Amino acid sequence: MNPRSALQQFGLTDKEARVYLATLELGSASVAKIADKAGLPRPTCYDILASLIRQGIAASFRKKQIRYFSVDDPKRVITIAEERVKSLQEVLPQLEAVYGLARERPTVRFYQGKPGMKQIFEEILADRAEVLAFSSADDLLNCLGEYWTKFVQRRIKLKIPVRTILRDTPQARERQRLGQTELRVVKLIPPHFAHQGAIFIFGNKISFFSFSKDYLAVVVASPEITAILRSAWEFIWEQAS
Repeated sequence: MNPRSALQQFGLTDKEARVYLATLELGSASVAKIADKAGLPRPTCYDILASLIRQGIAASFRKKQIRYFSVDDPKRVITIAEERVKSLQEVLPQLEAVYGLARERPTVRFYQGKPGMKQIFEEILADRAEVLAFSSADDLLNCLGEYWTKFVQRRIKLKIPVRTILRDTPQARERQRLGQTELRVVKLIPPHFAHQGAIFIFGNKISFFSFSKDYLAVVVASPEITAILRSAWEFIWEQAS
């Protein structure tokens, strides 16, 4: 790694690194000479030198009414870097506490269109946990077609079990008949409970699907909210036939 890149890794901008190296080579010099050496306009160079002074790696002094600038021993850069690391280590417990709180907050993602719906089903496969579903076999097949058929095959291959509550239709009864051959347990609810959507519960997430013309989907990630809906789902499961 060259010195300029190393200084950028330290946290300097490209222009700050150029000015630092130019000043280091010159020893001490006026802003005009440093600007010429760094290949930057004089006003820009002056602002950058002021920034380096604030960061503690440059200094200035006057000689015969001319202001000169210099930079400290390069070891000072290492010292400052170590001081920054030490400062971060001191507040690390507080930062980790904030990070932990942020992770516990529910997150909500919104999707529109069939590609977004498919993305959620890919997430279900990646999670590999048991799936609890409240849906319509007819709507899923009509909406996602061949993708849904292949999704079921991939789910079976990954040995992901599913328990699903379906509206009673011929398609739903066929799913119930296939049963364990597709790692699926099906219970039926009367057909008058009509809806054009589905709910899938997996891991600590809940996905809601609307199969109306806009094809909307929402994913909520939250252990607490998922636990509430999971309990409600289990209650319906016990009541269904």
